[in-house]
Amino acid sequence: MNLDTIWNMFLEKIKENLSPMLYETWFSETKLLELKGNSAKVLVPMPVHKKHLKENYNDIIEEIFTEVAGSNFKFEFFIEEDLENNVNIASGNTNANEDPTFESNLDPRYTFENFIVGESNKFAKATSIAVAEQPGFMYNPLFIYGSSGLGKTHLMHAIGNYIYKTTHKKVLYVTSEKFVDDFLNIYRKNNEETNFETVEKFKKKYREIDVLMIDDIQYLEIASKTQQEFFNTFNELHCNNKQIIISSDRSPDDLKKLEERLRTRFNWGLTIDILPPDFKLRMDIIDKKIEGHDMAKPFPQEVKEYIASNCTSDIRKLEGAITRIFAYATIMNGSDITLDLAVDALKDYFVKSIISKSKVEQVLQLVASNYNITVEEMKSKKRVAKIAVPRQIAMYICRTVLEESLPKIGIEFGGKDHTTVMHSVDKIKKEIKNDVNLEKEINKIINQIR
Repeated sequence: MNLDTIWNMFLEKIKENLSPMLYETWFSETKLLELKGNSAKVLVPMPVHKKHLKENYNDIIEEIFTEVAGSNFKFEFFIEEDLENNVNIASGNTNANEDPTFESNLDPRYTFENFIVGESNKFAKATSIAVAEQPGFMYNPLFIYGSSGLGKTHLMHAIGNYIYKTTHKKVLYVTSEKFVDDFLNIYRKNNEETNFETVEKFKKKYREIDVLMIDDIQYLEIASKTQQEFFNTFNELHCNNKQIIISSDRSPDDLKKLEERLRTRFNWGLTIDILPPDFKLRMDIIDKKIEGHDMAKPFPQEVKEYIASNCTSDIRKLEGAITRIFAYATIMNGSDITLDLAVDALKDYFVKSIISKSKVEQVLQLVASNYNITVEEMKSKKRVAKIAVPRQIAMYICRTVLEESLPKIGIEFGGKDHTTVMHSVDKIKKEIKNDVNLEKEINKIINQIR
């Protein structure tokens, strides 16, 4: 049997032992590269897979693979960058705690299964699942940051719901405002309750738990006195291997008004950012939201594209646009949903209007057309000059004309690293100084965009 056949047999068996979500996350994109001696080398998509598969699935992998291959193998996990750089990687009980009065504040609607994945959030989801499977041990704390409406809160609830469902550990989700309010209640004495009892109640709520999730930690910046209590709570939980998950609209280093010792602790574990969804992911989200809508009306492709092109950075706004169109169609005596109706329904909803797809997508299409290649080729990993040069030009235009961020451009170009984008932009900047014809070609494309 060849390697692909062996691995496919292995995957079929491992699938029987895992939930569909776990299989899709950790095994569906793996590939057996080599069997040599008693060593098996496996290609995985991201660094988080290397660590998580080794630490949490190694025993079951070896056991099932032995059944398939008939021999024992030790597994090593690689990503593509390891292979390109010839890196040789060394192979490196739940306790239910029920309390009928305990409120977790988890929203059961948010799960990993209904979190829609694209290039901008694939790593965030995989990391979150890793934390959910091994709370307190994989990445502690887990710090998730990104702009509003990109799915940070969804991921936090998904982690909490998974942990509670599989372990019944005590999980508490609160916003930072709620934490501040609870802390200030300590000083609001009343006739029925002493200050001592209030302090004990606060400590029990926030320290006698297994997982603490604080949403929008940036609001703690304006509550300097509360930062001391959060510092104490953080230390108590972390010392006892209790999982801490924090979200913010900024990275830890950008939370300048938080105490330095807090920002340092936020960097102890793993910090991940969620970037705005690319056009494809926005379209996938729209399709999913329409599927779950009560009103069964045809939703034309051009209307979906119109929404996806105008809502570029906030998933909540996508949902709002869909709801608005359905409502508008109902008000208009059950009219069919058309592009004209959508434009009319959303005329005050969008700040600005783009005709069909995102501007980055327009650049990709125009450059591809000018150089007689496909958009798919530009997003691929091919490095031949026929494709590499147009790709670099498109990245240059996106950076200098559209002023898009390096990470976002990388995502739109098939998941390229931001350093690749930076190199491409710098290269074209140097070349147009010495090549008048290239400068004319690029200016022609820029004029088409404008």
